[in-house]
Amino acid sequence: MSVLKKLAGETAIYGVSSILARFLNFMLTPFYAVLFSNDQFGIITEMYAYVAFLVVFLTYGMETAYFRYATTPGMLPQRVYSNTLYTLSFTTSLFILLAMIFSQPVADWLRYPNHEEYIIWFAIIVGLDALASIPLAKLRKESRAKKFAVVNLINVGVNIGLNLFFLWYCKANYDQGTTNWIIDVLYNPEIGVGYVFIANLIASVVKFAVLIPEMDFKGEFDWSLIKRMLNYAYPMLFVGLAGIVNEMLDRTILKEMLTKQYLKSGEYPTSELAHQAALSQLGIYGGNYKITMIVSLFIQAFRYAAEPFFFNQEKEKDAKRTYAKVMNIFVIVVTFFFLLISLNLQVFKYFTPNPDYWAGLSVVPILLGANVFLGIYVNQSIWYKLSHKTKYGTFISFVGAGITILANISLIPTLGYVGSAWATLLCYGSMVIISYFLGQRHYPIPYNLRKIALFMGVALVLFLLRWRIDPYAGINWGELIYNNLLLAAFIVVVFFFEDALKAMIQRLVKRK
Repeated sequence: MSVLKKLAGETAIYGVSSILARFLNFMLTPFYAVLFSNDQFGIITEMYAYVAFLVVFLTYGMETAYFRYATTPGMLPQRVYSNTLYTLSFTTSLFILLAMIFSQPVADWLRYPNHEEYIIWFAIIVGLDALASIPLAKLRKESRAKKFAVVNLINVGVNIGLNLFFLWYCKANYDQGTTNWIIDVLYNPEIGVGYVFIANLIASVVKFAVLIPEMDFKGEFDWSLIKRMLNYAYPMLFVGLAGIVNEMLDRTILKEMLTKQYLKSGEYPTSELAHQAALSQLGIYGGNYKITMIVSLFIQAFRYAAEPFFFNQEKEKDAKRTYAKVMNIFVIVVTFFFLLISLNLQVFKYFTPNPDYWAGLSVVPILLGANVFLGIYVNQSIWYKLSHKTKYGTFISFVGAGITILANISLIPTLGYVGSAWATLLCYGSMVIISYFLGQRHYPIPYNLRKIALFMGVALVLFLLRWRIDPYAGINWGELIYNNLLLAAFIVVVFFFEDALKAMIQRLVKRK
């Protein structure tokens, strides 16, 4: 119990700032939904899909390798840290240079020929964010939660502040014909959605500047150490890339497939009109995808705390039993979030207050289910990291990527963005099953499958018993009360069957 409380405490310490930061960024979604049309929101959705891919590419598993070797007996943590920084600094600088040289060809390929500046801005954003990931990992390893929180909150504060400045203050006054020297100097209406990217760029520069004192390059360049770390990390690169394919491919492939489909069917006579319509569908999908980010926020917070925790816990005698208990509690939490959002969609839909987006609400429960399986997989994946069998992580992720590609190609022509949602669920569900059987063979952990199946099965039954909402109707209090009684039923089931959670709650009640 004390170990579980420690993990919960670390999840809170490392996660709260990240959750708060990403939640505040998440709150920009209704702001963008009101401000931009569906096709403009589609541009934002597509560009940030590439960001996620590139950050994984530029860190190439070195964050996990740093945790592995910095906690290995006989290793000097400072030497491991410095050599990780040497490696990432070189590769990041090379990437930014190449992006600047080839910005126009890349912009042409992405169908933004008049916006090569997007390529340069995003190259700097992802480069700085990739390099910043290592000092942030050091803060997590050293339990310096306050500095970790400050860095994240400064980053999001600058980003939100600049979004409001450019898109609310400057744009609103310019549109009304009320300008001043600040607006005249800093605002150009032709930039449009580009101000979203400029705000992010400045925020990334500020975050990097705050972390500079942590980037102490003490210690000699050790090529033998770097080779060992790269040997451990390179499968993690493929794990990360395949993971991003699983998470983001739907938002990149959807635009292209729908454009071709619209042209083929003759629904839109020109390539430009078909592309515009496809971007609109992508915007609807992206706007509703944002609603599911609440579960993603918890998974990220858990990962921040769990990765160093699992490596440190490895030395304990009952480590595997602890991992199994962690899985039980984790499944309870993510299935609770699944029900909370799915049963209260008539409230959560207002995160995208523009009714044009509500046509896509049907994908939210599907994507929430996909996130449940993703979270379980994140929890499971510790087996191949601890056992130095990262090649299996590569295999699992590539299988998932293959399923994602095939499912999207098969389902998008008939189901549109709903097909992309089902492809995501199918991918993560398959990865969980494959990872479980491989893990039990190479690093067996005694997961309580009966309890996990019970909690997920009850959640599914309660979801099917929900009162289905009309996407465009207002809040119906009768439906809301009924759906939340179902949520309460889930809590009762959990309290009855999960002894560890019951004991924790009883102790808290007794103490009060």
